[in-house]
Amino acid sequence: MESTDKIIKVNFSEVDIFILLGFSDQSNIKSLLFCIFLIIYTSILIGNGLIILIIKFDQALQIPMYFFLGNFSFLEICYTSVTLPRMLKDFWNKNRDISLLACAIQLCFFLILGVTECLLLTVMAYDRYVAICKPLYYPLIMNHKTCVQLVLGAWISGIPIQIGQVYQLFSLTFCDSNKLDHVFCDFPPLLKLACGDTTMNEITFYADALLFGVVPFVLILNSYIRIITTILRLPSELGRSKAFSTCSSHLIVVSLFFISAFISYFQPKSNHSRGTGKVFSLFYTIVTPLFNPMIYSLRNKDFIISIKKLLS
Repeated sequence: MESTDKIIKVNFSEVDIFILLGFSDQSNIKSLLFCIFLIIYTSILIGNGLIILIIKFDQALQIPMYFFLGNFSFLEICYTSVTLPRMLKDFWNKNRDISLLACAIQLCFFLILGVTECLLLTVMAYDRYVAICKPLYYPLIMNHKTCVQLVLGAWISGIPIQIGQVYQLFSLTFCDSNKLDHVFCDFPPLLKLACGDTTMNEITFYADALLFGVVPFVLILNSYIRIITTILRLPSELGRSKAFSTCSSHLIVVSLFFISAFISYFQPKSNHSRGTGKVFSLFYTIVTPLFNPMIYSLRNKDFIISIKKLLS
């Protein structure tokens, strides 16, 4: 009887730390992975930091489109800083433990900044819609006060719901295992480790994803349908190409972020493999911030001129 009681206690004892497995199965190439992710993180910091500085000090870029882009670049730095420094540390540290509190804080910031990214991309799409479809009203609609309100709304709208979501998740008991097979604390892998009925948590998670992921994507899609319709009506080919060039950068960033995020969170469980979730979560948390400076600088004449000014 005593041995049975001990087994029951071990199986149902509450987990107070998680072990982030990350890329522990790739220990033979951990030095290479560390170098790759260090270069990526450094590039993200430098590239997005340069965008912020150029927008700040170049008077020619003091317009709503670049005000939103500056905020977006700052967001990308924050977003990657939630996950990448911890990942880099884990490559060299044998102790991969993370406390429940640290895991909850990481997840909370990750979700809040993820929601902010979705909303800010929507705001940027709306800005392009007004600029192209209602050019005469653009200075009136997108005045400085409105721009600040839209950015503040994007930053703070998701905070209460995401805090509630994380609190609800960590109110569950984790007792099956403390090995988290992921590169950072994310909702689906944590839910797999929870005991008891998690149906309500899954429902609220997908409702949250629908509200802050699918709805913004539909609004962006609606904006671009209207934009493309308006551009095709323009009489001159030069006007059409100029209008397309101002939207193409944003459209590429939107596609990179949303497609990888949707595949990561909405793929059927039957098709889910251990490595796929890690790859796609890394894709939308790292690749978009990495390519954001390149996409906007190489495809934007104003930025190329500003970079030349800065270099000279």
